[in-house]
Amino acid sequence: MSELAAKSCKPCEGGVAPYNAPQTREMLAQLKGWIVEDGKLVKLYAFKNYYQTMAFVNALAWVSHREDHHPDLLVAYNQCRVAYSTHAIGGLSENDFICAAKADALFQL
Repeated sequence: MSELAAKSCKPCEGGVAPYNAPQTREMLAQLKGWIVEDGKLVKLYAFKNYYQTMAFVNALAWVSHREDHHPDLLVAYNQCRVAYSTHAIGGLSENDFICAAKADALFQL
């Protein structure tokens, strides 16, 4: 498990600045295969079939509930696009990178 995946999200009610470009690059370097697209942290996960896709989606929903930080999901037969951003601050925060690392750890199971 990565150092990021071992962390837990902290509540974010706003009032803090989103990560700037250097902070985002530094955090992005700790993840594999994630990109920043339209201000969101994004990754496409590929699966063999619908069952595996839905198993991942359901497990990620459980993790997201526990962290109280929820991604936007686009689900298809054999893939799932995951996009994180911190809506309360209108950009990226550490919570997005923590949850991205947890999604990667889940995918490795």
